[in-house]
Amino acid sequence: MRPAEEFILRQQEPYKSILLHLQILIENAIPEVELKFKWKIPFYYLNEIPFCYLNVSAKKKYVDVAFWVSSHLSKHSEHLISENRKVVKSLRYFCIEDINETILLDVLQEAFYQKDKGFYKKSNPK
Repeated sequence: MRPAEEFILRQQEPYKSILLHLQILIENAIPEVELKFKWKIPFYYLNEIPFCYLNVSAKKKYVDVAFWVSSHLSKHSEHLISENRKVVKSLRYFCIEDINETILLDVLQEAFYQKDKGFYKKSNPK
């Protein structure tokens, strides 16, 4: 089993269920993504470029889906959280019922279309 999958399966509930549900949604919405284990968290990549990551905060009791191209996202901005972060924004879930699939899928699709734009408002080198 790969390290990212092991990380997900080792989590306590409700984080494990949230992560598994998010994994299914992300991988079905963007089949080209590759799940890796970077910086001790599950991290999705597209063509070797960071796309989004899953972060568990057991202390604060949530799971974030954080987007690498956050500075370029405009859909559902009222749901994107930037709390104490300069560039990265995320969708935050405290329980599996918090996951609004329509919003998540919209943001995933927008992030996919913006994938070549880079972390800050500059393009990734090719």
